[in-house]
Amino acid sequence: MNWTLRFLGTGAAELSALGSSAAVLERDGKPILLIDCGPDVVPRYWETYGVAPEALYITHVHMDHVGGMEALFTRIRFGEERFPEPVIYTHASLVPLLQGRVADYPNVAAEGGSNYWDAFRLTPCSRGFWHEGLWFDVFPTRHHRPGTSYGLHLRGCFTFTGDTRPIPEVLESVASHGGPIAHDCSLHGNPSHSGVDDIEREYTADLRERMLLYHYSSAQDGEALRARGFAVVEPGQVIELPTPDSPHPDSG
Repeated sequence: MNWTLRFLGTGAAELSALGSSAAVLERDGKPILLIDCGPDVVPRYWETYGVAPEALYITHVHMDHVGGMEALFTRIRFGEERFPEPVIYTHASLVPLLQGRVADYPNVAAEGGSNYWDAFRLTPCSRGFWHEGLWFDVFPTRHHRPGTSYGLHLRGCFTFTGDTRPIPEVLESVASHGGPIAHDCSLHGNPSHSGVDDIEREYTADLRERMLLYHYSSAQDGEALRARGFAVVEPGQVIELPTPDSPHPDSG
């Protein structure tokens, strides 16, 4: 099997030209899991695959990562074609926040008769979740407030931080089995996001060499990050991945 990670968008919230940051795990070119669903993600996904996503992982509930769920709901519930309800995986602590952000309204349509979650299969998790016969680890990151953002790891295959400040002690453990690390990084950091100086200061050379930087603020910033010696992903780029390790998190 051939495993790849396709970046639908790589931009920070304020830069639509690079697209909302989102990635898709693919197996033999077919989408397995969409990571995050910002405002422009569903059209990009549809253009790429010709179908609606069947499975999503939500890292956190800022609108540049969940704003596309309204469009997905509309396509699923009110479109001319009918699609199976996609499963949504997210950390259990985010469920109240996700409810408040996208679903807490008296009626999702003026006509009534439809609950928001009728369109999805919400699957809360804590340590991780099973999907397509594989175990995905979920781990806390440092973004905005504690307990509000979680990354994703498929053992031996890839790690996706989501939005985060540096988390060296976490990645030293979670990502120890190898594979590239997609890491939030712009040219300049702030209290919620990593800057390149933070990356260089906080991480070992071994971890930095495996990093793919995304969620940067402009194409020019992307070039500046490359000039510092980092791999920087672009919208639409497809990254070859190692084959995942044993599917059980505690085996081997």
